[in-house]
Amino acid sequence: MSKTHGKFIWCELMTPDTSAAAKFYSSVVGWTTSEMKVEGMPTYTIFEANGIGVAGLMEFPAELEGTGIPPNWTGYVGVDDVDQSAKDFAANGGAVRRPPEDIPSVGRFAVVADPHGAVLCIMTPAPMDKSPPELAFDAPGNIGWRELYAGNGEEALAFYSKQFGWTKDSEMDMGPMGVYYIFAHNGRQTGGMMTKPDNMPMTFWCYYFIVPALDAAIERVTSGGGKVVNGPMEVPGGSWIIQATDPQGAFFCLVAPKR
Repeated sequence: MSKTHGKFIWCELMTPDTSAAAKFYSSVVGWTTSEMKVEGMPTYTIFEANGIGVAGLMEFPAELEGTGIPPNWTGYVGVDDVDQSAKDFAANGGAVRRPPEDIPSVGRFAVVADPHGAVLCIMTPAPMDKSPPELAFDAPGNIGWRELYAGNGEEALAFYSKQFGWTKDSEMDMGPMGVYYIFAHNGRQTGGMMTKPDNMPMTFWCYYFIVPALDAAIERVTSGGGKVVNGPMEVPGGSWIIQATDPQGAFFCLVAPKR
């Protein structure tokens, strides 16, 4: 297992209105956008922070319309061998939602689900002459946290540890809400997972984008047509978060070091 196996490497929004979404997130998070053209594929929008790509934006696929899948953010996890990882997901109770295929000059990817149905993409990036620049992990505009609302938090941690080599960093007893498991990749805290509340209709991964201060960001969310569905609240460690939906209905989260 290489050091990059199991690392979150990308995040992507599928939405029916890409121009409105680009405007909304540029305002809320402070991202700028650029376009990437890949032969034979629709133009792909890159969200950038300080000129470094951190996330992508694409048109909601026509084949998913009417399936009940809402506009959504999906994370990409780097793996050493996409084809083998897809087989491993299926062999351990998960599922392959889209079989491995190549994106020219970008890499090979697949869409997979864990045993309780939460969806991720896995990718083996195409070889590069040199590694692309990365933002500091706590820089504004970066993805600061990933969170899984799981069918069963303990089972999910065991499943992903086997697939990606993640380790349990710590756990917090949240009383009636159950146990929150913080997981690490190569020793660095990367995200958390917990058993989803009964009122959540499905299991899913969500992503926290870092902003400098939360209250001002909340203003940008609401004035831009988004809706705060939870928060603001302070989390252990002193950061502040909200959970929200964008104007097209995609769920996203923000985290800031201060109000």
